[in-house]
Amino acid sequence: MASRLQLDGDASVLLRVTHSNIKRFLVDVRFSLEMSVEAVKEKLWKKCGTSVDSMLLELYDDAGSKICDLCDNGRSLGFYSPLDGYHINIIDVDPSSVSSGGWLEDTSLVEKYKISEDSYNKLDVNFRKFKEKILLQNAMTQENKLSENYMEEFCKNIKVGDRCEIDPGEKRGIVKFVGKAESVAPGFWIGVQLDEPLGKHDGMIKDKRYFECPPQHGILLRPDKVKVGDYPERDLFDEDEI
Repeated sequence: MASRLQLDGDASVLLRVTHSNIKRFLVDVRFSLEMSVEAVKEKLWKKCGTSVDSMLLELYDDAGSKICDLCDNGRSLGFYSPLDGYHINIIDVDPSSVSSGGWLEDTSLVEKYKISEDSYNKLDVNFRKFKEKILLQNAMTQENKLSENYMEEFCKNIKVGDRCEIDPGEKRGIVKFVGKAESVAPGFWIGVQLDEPLGKHDGMIKDKRYFECPPQHGILLRPDKVKVGDYPERDLFDEDEI
């Protein structure tokens, strides 16, 4: 049995606290030596959630050797002569406690909330809609920074009918449009009819027609991505072509 401690008026002790059911629970707590064991339990209940009635406290020294159980709620903490660096281990004796079985640590034990794609899309507010809103705002902000003549200088040597190659990607085609595309963004754009169906549309963009071409052959891009010159249509059966 530990000897009684002669208490000073302001005596306190710093103890490390662990929990039998919560492996990641590790805190340092300062206690007054004049506190009753029941008051200690009240303080710990607020930190770990184990009720006072379900709590058994074990006192260990700084070498990890058990000294005793703090089993008398009416005794003062100082009666057990704890020192700085000692630790208290909380034993939760309630088998139905929320801390038992790893429920407070193992998220795989928690049933996940699931929602169908259709129900999610019907929500007035969801993360996907929020993200789309932010992306749209960022795009509009970027567009507002561009001048009406953005990249006009790159169009000087590009005219409708020119053979061209897209960089990067080396896709080839013929220039079908040179000019502004207000429904897309400020500045100048080049519309290209690709030789192969590797495009995105038929020249219709956001309900406005900029040029005519077969479906999936049209692409609209900035003029700095277009090189005009001797770029004949590739022969798919030519062994020299990759």
